[in-house]
Amino acid sequence: MPGVDDSALEASTPAEIIVLGKIVGAHGIQGALRVYPYADDPSTWGALPYWWLGHEGDAPAAWQRTAVRRCTVRDELLIAQLACFTDRTAAEAGRGLLVGAPREALPSTADDEYYWGDLIGLEVVNVAQQSLGQVLGLLETPANAVLRIGDGEGGERLLPFVDSVVLKVDLPAQRIEVDWGLDW
Repeated sequence: MPGVDDSALEASTPAEIIVLGKIVGAHGIQGALRVYPYADDPSTWGALPYWWLGHEGDAPAAWQRTAVRRCTVRDELLIAQLACFTDRTAAEAGRGLLVGAPREALPSTADDEYYWGDLIGLEVVNVAQQSLGQVLGLLETPANAVLRIGDGEGGERLLPFVDSVVLKVDLPAQRIEVDWGLDW
């Protein structure tokens, strides 16, 4: 891939990668990137010295570490210069890559805060203790985040991640309780 400095990518074997955002395009001609953050406070993780790049479904060992040379918040995106992208062509080829970091590199969350990656795979049950499925992912909308719930048979439903719907997130029990009907 032209413009990608492979020597700036390092193999890494962290135990777990938390996905923080996604590269959505190039910015300028010197390899800077536009990154859509999945976190509420991207300036916090924008200050990390290294980011890991990978694809959805990659095992942690497949992610590649690269140095963050510069990162600023502009509007609702991060503008980042990473060591491995040296020109616009390379930055354009990076579109769609996920940006992450090992859990131990990230700040702790408050009691009522969660990294999106913590919610993936949790069982979702309603107040009647009926299983709605498992969390497949989250979507960010202008109003609020939305849980993508898969029923295990190819069906999906979307639930707003708001207090009136999500009643309890129990990470140790790997479970989310919601106020949502099975037939909604």
